[in-house]
Amino acid sequence: MTIVLVVLIGVAGGVLAGLFGVGGGIIFVPPLTLVLGLSQVHAAATSLLAVIPLSAVGSWRQYRYGNVRLRSAVTIGIGSVVGVQLGVLVAHALAETTLRRLFAVFLVASAMHLAWRTRRT
Repeated sequence: MTIVLVVLIGVAGGVLAGLFGVGGGIIFVPPLTLVLGLSQVHAAATSLLAVIPLSAVGSWRQYRYGNVRLRSAVTIGIGSVVGVQLGVLVAHALAETTLRRLFAVFLVASAMHLAWRTRRT
């Protein structure tokens, strides 16, 4: 049953990431914590790993369309590696409840930003 849930979460995450261009954390972390009962740290780490194939396929497709600036992509990639390392240090330093609350604030802020952008267009 767990494998079926994981596959469903993966398919839904892939469709939503492709459709809306949103990051994996917003899509994958809530069901991993709420449905599968993973800790916030484990859900975030699992989400980061799951985003690798999504990013690879999406980047390859967009590169074929001519929409990728390689220099910018490399710069962002290097910055992301550094950011992930810093994020891991912070995640391990914080209590589980604090990390969950911070993620909830991030989700609410993202939703508010999306709603604000939608209202303005």
